[in-house]
Amino acid sequence: MTGLRERKKLATRRAIGIAAMRLAVERGLENVLVEDIATAAGVSPRTYNNYFANKYEAICSLAADRATRTGWALRARPAGEPLWDAIRASVLAEYEAGDPDPEWVAGVRLVTSAPELQGEYLKARNAMERELAAAIAARAGAGLMPVVVAAAVNATAELAVSRWLDAGGAETIHSSVENALDELESIIGRPQ
Repeated sequence: MTGLRERKKLATRRAIGIAAMRLAVERGLENVLVEDIATAAGVSPRTYNNYFANKYEAICSLAADRATRTGWALRARPAGEPLWDAIRASVLAEYEAGDPDPEWVAGVRLVTSAPELQGEYLKARNAMERELAAAIAARAGAGLMPVVVAAAVNATAELAVSRWLDAGGAETIHSSVENALDELESIIGRPQ
């Protein structure tokens, strides 16, 4: 997605997702309205509704968008690169920017643990696995392996982030995910 229109749509979607998460952290999930999110993102409520059906979807969009970027990164990796190396590099690229602010992390944990978000987060997680599985299948062919590896990689990254949060950021988030992927590799081997 390199066209100007696609980049603008992605930027708008991201701005809305960030605004939704920020407001939920600041005010509490129950105190945020779609109109508030639209205003904070600099869009109209109608534009907001072109992207998201509700505030829960907007908040969870950040995770789904990360998975989309991971899938694109995997598709952009050199064709001759071993599959596992390409998967690792694509996943780890999402954690290279550094650790988030501790206050933000605490707020995100609070918001994402809300029961109201669980259904939407499960949908986002499913989309994450489908995106990664499609990117793996584009390199390795269709079948069960891409789906299983995508589910394992996503679960591993999610667990690594959760452990990182629980440990209070004792190591970098990048190192936490990298170590978890190393452990996954020792369990399942290197997918070909």
